[in-house]
Amino acid sequence: MQKPNIIEARKRSKAEVSIDYFKIDESLLELGKNKKYYIKTYGCQMNEHDTENIKAILEKMSYKETSDMDEADLILLNTCAIRENAHNKVFGFLGRIKHLKSVKKGIVAGICGCMAQEEHVVNEILEKYKWLNIVFGTHNINNLPKILKEATEEEKQKIEVFSVEGSIIENMPAKRYYKYKAWVNIMYGCDKFCTYCIVPYTRGKQRSRKKEDIINEVKDLVKEGYLEVTLLGQNVNAYGKDLKESYKMENLLEEVALTGIKRVRFVTSHPWDFTDSMIEVIKKYPNIMPYIHLPLQSGSDNVLKLMNRRYTVASYLELVNKLRENIPNLSLTTDIIVGFPGETEENFNETLNVVNKCKYDSAFTFIFSKRVGTPAYDMKDDITVKEKEERLYKLNNLINKYALENNLKYKDKIVPVLIENFSDKGEDTYMGYTDTMKLVNVKSDKNIIGRIVNVKITDVKTFSMDGEIVV
Repeated sequence: MQKPNIIEARKRSKAEVSIDYFKIDESLLELGKNKKYYIKTYGCQMNEHDTENIKAILEKMSYKETSDMDEADLILLNTCAIRENAHNKVFGFLGRIKHLKSVKKGIVAGICGCMAQEEHVVNEILEKYKWLNIVFGTHNINNLPKILKEATEEEKQKIEVFSVEGSIIENMPAKRYYKYKAWVNIMYGCDKFCTYCIVPYTRGKQRSRKKEDIINEVKDLVKEGYLEVTLLGQNVNAYGKDLKESYKMENLLEEVALTGIKRVRFVTSHPWDFTDSMIEVIKKYPNIMPYIHLPLQSGSDNVLKLMNRRYTVASYLELVNKLRENIPNLSLTTDIIVGFPGETEENFNETLNVVNKCKYDSAFTFIFSKRVGTPAYDMKDDITVKEKEERLYKLNNLINKYALENNLKYKDKIVPVLIENFSDKGEDTYMGYTDTMKLVNVKSDKNIIGRIVNVKITDVKTFSMDGEIVV
């Protein structure tokens, strides 16, 4: 048994990051023969991409995917640790799995991802969920074949979670959800240690993939017909800071753009690491999308200091102004937390002031959620639940106001839309996103999934737009 340890997870050294290569033992290639797997994912794009890796590994072991959990021989929950709500959802879902295991013998069930990296979560599993077969973390997805083999051979709970700084695993297979857009990891982990955030503990230290491996992956995707890549990292624009060579995010962005891929996106950015050189590269290449997700978290310098965000409101607004001046048709989104310990009504109003200045296209807004092991967990929190909810309501109303105003600018305009799937808006209706990440629904009598089409916007709502294809 290897349990996570929050003290070990905090440690950072200057040790060189090791690069390993995924390989599966031939003896395990048929472990899942005639068996089905079901996997449910919670959380961010990084978790979604981890699931793509997990699916590909399982299918190399002869498992077949099912969307019906009742049919599954293997059930995995790939979890998120960012907020308490995700934590509660996972433990609530475990009740359904336990019932299924009681009526269908031989099911292997497990938890992986960020929650598995939390020491208190694993302790709770050991105490209350002894029927769970496997628990593994973010650092050893590549070891899943061996974990499953041992879990099927032994009649005891298999827990293998490493609290380490982390390595880089290349050659990881991926069963991608789409055939025309893909996530590409460029770095892992985070060293920012914002006081409310559990990610540096669950994902390890900041470590960048070699540029050659990233570029080769993108080139392969272009050859396979992919139209869009999203470069992923917990703090994506800090790429390269840990490498010996002088090669940073702006250099990587330029090389990715030069591969000829139709669309390039990247998430998530930290304002501290967004350089003028990055802005110049985004401005230079039309296939780098004019969409930036730039978390604010708070519009109060006092709260930002408590959060250990390491920038000021003034520097954030200066960056936003540079982005708007240099990137035509910029779409700007953000993250904001309300009710952080110590946030006064005045502090909250300062956040509203920043929203009024930035006029975001949309935002992910949250009430502060305590995470065990983070410094903010022990901060005095004397804001009532009612006050937090009122602040969130007021903030969301303002965010929605600007979301609609920004969308109204698209009325009667023709915009490029990458069609992703069928829409739930009716028969022969498809959905996709503009270059600025606006959701568009459009009717077509032909299957247009996986194509970039020109669409004239005919109707505008707060969270979506309707349009018609322009030939």
